[in-house]
Amino acid sequence: MFFKDVIGQDEVKQRLLRSVDSGHIAHAQLLCGPEGIGKFAMAMAYARYIHCTNRQQGDACGVCPSCKQYAAFTHPDLHFVFPIVKVEKKKRICDDYLPEWCEFLKEHTYFGIDSWLSYINAENKQAMIYGEESESILRKMSLKSYESPYKIMIIWLPERMNDTCANKLLKLLEEPYPGSVFLLVSNNPERVLGTIRSRSQLIEMRSLPTPVIAEALQSRYGIAAQDALAVAHVAEGSYLRACESLQLNEESRLFFNYFVQVMRLAYGRKIKDLKAWSEEVADLGRERLRRFLAYAQRMVRENYIYNLHMPELSYMNREEEQFSTRFAPFIHERNVQAIMKHLSDAQNDIGQNANAKIVLFDLAIKLILLLKS
Repeated sequence: MFFKDVIGQDEVKQRLLRSVDSGHIAHAQLLCGPEGIGKFAMAMAYARYIHCTNRQQGDACGVCPSCKQYAAFTHPDLHFVFPIVKVEKKKRICDDYLPEWCEFLKEHTYFGIDSWLSYINAENKQAMIYGEESESILRKMSLKSYESPYKIMIIWLPERMNDTCANKLLKLLEEPYPGSVFLLVSNNPERVLGTIRSRSQLIEMRSLPTPVIAEALQSRYGIAAQDALAVAHVAEGSYLRACESLQLNEESRLFFNYFVQVMRLAYGRKIKDLKAWSEEVADLGRERLRRFLAYAQRMVRENYIYNLHMPELSYMNREEEQFSTRFAPFIHERNVQAIMKHLSDAQNDIGQNANAKIVLFDLAIKLILLLKS
């Protein structure tokens, strides 16, 4: 990954380039912002630029020994920490997953936790950075660097780090080893230990403008300008979400069907059928279920806008729009905020390992009252 491959984010690129060119590289930096905007790609491009031995104007050279090692993810002074799923006596720390992780990175530039868990066949499990990882972090960063003045550790999703590991990392940030650079890549910096945040240089990355996403989709996927713009609008600033919209048509159709079902059943006050619906949808698995609830929030928002007769602000496909011609009048000022809140709360509850069947059935019951309001 090079800076030229990171979509948009020019201001952040220039800031990072200046830090290297001026020799003022902070030992702990927290790259944060919404998922899917290129934070990990930016961290990789930055690390590569730091380690490159023949830097060009504004980017790594791509041909020096260090760059060739980056292409294979084998640079000895580059280390990774990322959420994993424990497999007793087999896989307990990130190094145990390192072969899969490197192959995953070769195939994915923009990605989220869902795609990583799917890659290691762990969609229904909660991934974390466990306490055992702290010893590995300490050992790697205490060693003398091999080929560069800097040892770089990229920590992806530090908000998933448990307290034991976070507290030991804090000690390293307070008293860093010479030449150590920690690049923390976070979707939710407010969930990162406060003292870690305070000792890290904050680098905020923002959602991508719709035209930037559309242009990237056209150049990388070869799709028509109008189609690219429609997908980019729905992506809400996330290039990852835009790519998923192109690749997950089957899943989107499934989510649409489940959304239509729950709204119709709730409006009809069909309690027994809603219970059956909640049990069926719960089988999606935790991560896919969270994606469904995010989709449901988008559909509620789009229907509210559609009901206001502002089609220029509504971005739905033909099937969704056809349903909305009948459904939109039931989403209005008296209930839209409450419906969105309950969907968001359900999404958060699922992320916190709550019982999916109970969460979904409770949500369905609340929808009965709100759709009749």
